[in-house]
Amino acid sequence: MDTITTTDGTRIYFKDWGPRDAQPIVFHHGWPLSADDWDAQMMFFLANGYRVIAHDRRGHGRSTQTWTGNEMDTYAADVIELADALDLKNAVHIGHSTGGGEVARYVARSKPGRVAKAVLIGAVPPIMLKTENNPGGLPIEVFDGFRDALVANRAQFFLDVPSGPFYGFNRPGAKVSQGVIENWWRQGMMGGAKAHYDCIKAFSETDFTEDLQQIEVPTFVMHGDDDQIVPYADSAPLSAKLLKNGTLKTYPGFPHGMCTTHPEVINPDLLAFVRT
Repeated sequence: MDTITTTDGTRIYFKDWGPRDAQPIVFHHGWPLSADDWDAQMMFFLANGYRVIAHDRRGHGRSTQTWTGNEMDTYAADVIELADALDLKNAVHIGHSTGGGEVARYVARSKPGRVAKAVLIGAVPPIMLKTENNPGGLPIEVFDGFRDALVANRAQFFLDVPSGPFYGFNRPGAKVSQGVIENWWRQGMMGGAKAHYDCIKAFSETDFTEDLQQIEVPTFVMHGDDDQIVPYADSAPLSAKLLKNGTLKTYPGFPHGMCTTHPEVINPDLLAFVRT
């Protein structure tokens, strides 16, 4: 089986590769992508003897195109059901961007013995939105612009994002990969427009402060300082301070999608953290 059905009837698609007795590495993708965004990391960890798992968040990829439940509490609840169904123990949960928020909320609520470590990569916590308590955040108009662009022409919007800021392809001298751009578009267009629209609110307005404070396991916070999607100064350093057992590593000049653009750097760092 490559899907589970949650208590509200949503089908969650997942990949589960490798020895069942090996330590599980669970990957949580960003908006509006799918488990496919982790190909480079899943192949790497599989070759190093781990069990690798990645799921398509509800409303994304091959999972049900839900019109409800597209918020962080339900996303985390879905992961709890997935971990129960696969009986994952001592797992390392790695989340990118929106997936980093999902990891934070899940790990804070996970059952004892399920989680060994966590990794937040270019992740949205503590909170992206500019508020009275988060003056360094992005104004609501930025996210309203995302919503407007999605409704007006989702197909074009999902070309513009990877062609420019997501991978830093808009920077002078950037080595642009058309295949990477088109693969981002392919993944995005597999999901549901309503779920993607709702998820903008989920990744931008959810406050993960209490989740981060509750996490006990070692957590590795990785972020490029040229991230044009989740600005560095208002994310990674703040998250690392809130964590009880957090380690921050900053990658000079790296973009938001650095797992894809720089796997030769990111993958060994992930492996070293998992092994320590």
